[in-house]
Amino acid sequence: MGGLVQSGCMRGRFITFEGIEGCGKSVQHRLLADHLQASGVRVLLTREPGGTPLGEALRSLVLDPAYAPTPLAELLVLEAARTQLVATVIAPALERGEWVLSDRFADASSAYQGVARRLGLATVAMLNATACGSIWPDRTLVLDLDVETALARARARPTTTASNRRFEDEALEFHRAVAAGYRELAASEPERVRMVDAHGTPAEVFARVREAVEDLL
Repeated sequence: MGGLVQSGCMRGRFITFEGIEGCGKSVQHRLLADHLQASGVRVLLTREPGGTPLGEALRSLVLDPAYAPTPLAELLVLEAARTQLVATVIAPALERGEWVLSDRFADASSAYQGVARRLGLATVAMLNATACGSIWPDRTLVLDLDVETALARARARPTTTASNRRFEDEALEFHRAVAAGYRELAASEPERVRMVDAHGTPAEVFARVREAVEDLL
């Protein structure tokens, strides 16, 4: 995307962070924001599902094991949150020339619901197109960490509680399917989607993140 918007203001960049549970994407999301802000870039941080009052309410429902939505119901809840986030947060920020960094976006539905939940990529692509319109990431960074290490991290982190651990509680094979979905995505769109080795210290991983977005700066 990129380029000039109708108002004559330079459109901001849109960068998304993806990966399996516990891969460290949220840490890198914050580190890149700090780096860009220190360079004088106006940055807006958001996340999926969430980022709006409606989105955060839907997030609490979809992550809670008590509700157990069907795969299609899960996808539709996520797309509702996504529609609200794009229309009220992401699109306006890009129009203002801000850089938007999102912890997950539409590619998560391809990997999680399209592949791991077996709804099919065509179904997800159709709903993503409806929810996102012309708003699509300039760069997507997939934090690549072995599934066993990532899942152990995710299950042990203090923010994982009985009311939000529905994805963390999924079987190992589910998370392997998600990881495979992300690899397939990166192979199909190598210019936009970059795999980032997430092994090592946060600083070591962030050096790879910076390299993966250097051409956008």
